[in-house]
Amino acid sequence: MKIVIVDDDCLVTGALKTILEANEDVDVVATGLDGRDAVRLYGEHKPDVLLMDIRMKNMNGLEAATEILYAYPEANILLLTTFLDDEYIVKALRIGAKGYLLKQDYASILPALRAVCSGQTVFGMEIVSKIPDLIRNEDGFDYAAHGINEREKEIIRLIADGNSNKEIAAELYLSEGTVRNYLSSILNKLQLRDRTQVAVFYYQHK
Repeated sequence: MKIVIVDDDCLVTGALKTILEANEDVDVVATGLDGRDAVRLYGEHKPDVLLMDIRMKNMNGLEAATEILYAYPEANILLLTTFLDDEYIVKALRIGAKGYLLKQDYASILPALRAVCSGQTVFGMEIVSKIPDLIRNEDGFDYAAHGINEREKEIIRLIADGNSNKEIAAELYLSEGTVRNYLSSILNKLQLRDRTQVAVFYYQHK
């Protein structure tokens, strides 16, 4: 797993590099100090995941992520910050960052990198709990136009409420296998990757 780390604190960058490279499958191919470095290094190395701070001089992480994702829509960008800032979280969701974690939660960084690398979207529990209150869109979304039926809409709502497949199955008197099939259909119709994106999508279009 090739990783690029960008943070304006050299001590943080060095510590992360040391921690991550203690794992045989992780290779930190480059490090940078600001958003400009991030844009340049992403283009040079095409890492599996770009692990990047938000508040940096010259160009911040959100600006860099926007530029990178415009040029490379497939880019996996995991934002790592000290700040649980509402505006940052909303922007990270809207530009398509694959994750947003707090630096204090060091233990979750490696699992998050692996998850993002495998195509999942990862937001720390502190962030997930804030999403419903942060994202509102007054315009109703036409689910029917995307082939989403009423049962699938109900499953989307239950996923957004944090229910597992087992809990959804019990609530709707379905088998877990049927719920999994519905979820696969929902992901396909809405072009989403995982249940976290389903939850985010629901609150964005509520």
